[in-house]
Amino acid sequence: MAATEKMYYATGRRKTSSARVYLKPGKGQVSINGKKSDDYLTRLQSRMVIMQPLDAVNLMGKFDLKVMVSGGGESGQAGAIRHGVTRALIAFNPELKDVLKKAGFVTRDPRMVERKKYGKHGARRSGQYSKR
Repeated sequence: MAATEKMYYATGRRKTSSARVYLKPGKGQVSINGKKSDDYLTRLQSRMVIMQPLDAVNLMGKFDLKVMVSGGGESGQAGAIRHGVTRALIAFNPELKDVLKKAGFVTRDPRMVERKKYGKHGARRSGQYSKR
């Protein structure tokens, strides 16, 4: 990395996943936990989700992404990466915040899995009714 090249860092979260995103000017290469994004994320939808913020501000192929993500499944991890990329883009240029906010990428999605309660099969599911 050259001394003049600046790297932008941000953390993104979704469900139980947490992603550390490093954004630096480059050719559009995406590395997640040391693997290429195509190898790490199996679903096309997940690969599209992580690129949405760059697509929204027309910076596709202008930045290299290095991501460390942990916790949760593929959907939560993709959402966490998207949130991290959005925050890193705002660190790069605060004027992009309006466009990203309008697209709904800036807000952290607070939805979490509801905990299981005692006397229930899941969070809300009751036992089977028995007449006798």
